[in-house]
Amino acid sequence: MSDRIARLKFDALAPRVQDVLRARMERLGYLGEFFQCAGAQPDVLAPFMEMTEALKKALPDRLTETGALTVATLMGNRYELHQHERLSKKLGFGDDWIAAVERVSPDDAVALSDAERAVQRLVIAMVERRGKGVAAELDAVIDAIGPDQAIAVMFLVGRYITHAMIVNGLELAPPVPSIFEGTGA
Repeated sequence: MSDRIARLKFDALAPRVQDVLRARMERLGYLGEFFQCAGAQPDVLAPFMEMTEALKKALPDRLTETGALTVATLMGNRYELHQHERLSKKLGFGDDWIAAVERVSPDDAVALSDAERAVQRLVIAMVERRGKGVAAELDAVIDAIGPDQAIAVMFLVGRYITHAMIVNGLELAPPVPSIFEGTGA
């Protein structure tokens, strides 16, 4: 982990970034290290978080969490994975559903709906193939949830890959443990 990147406290963040992050920080009770580091680029971080919020409005929670958990798993981003496990649990999705998503095996995921499996297939294809040659998976998602939400899924993949690249590059530790730690799952 680079100690050459400053970790900014909340009150040192640009006012626009404080506005975007205030509710999240109050809900979680902490300012994550990702935000402490990314705060060095307020004109990038603020729109990034505005995009995150817009995507939550563009997609149902289950599809958002399917995408977020899948990208985090594929990219080895435990920082985001653990947080989205907790969010999914808070949203009432249950440990079995979360574990099914994290297995990244949509054809065997009976806990997922048809739409969630289609979304997971597209997310996997986009990450593994770098967005190329995903027409069949995209068509299946369009059939399941429509073209507008399909585009939102594609933006979601890009958002979570961006987060993973920064977190992995900075070697940031997860701010919270996995919901499965100590359970043998």
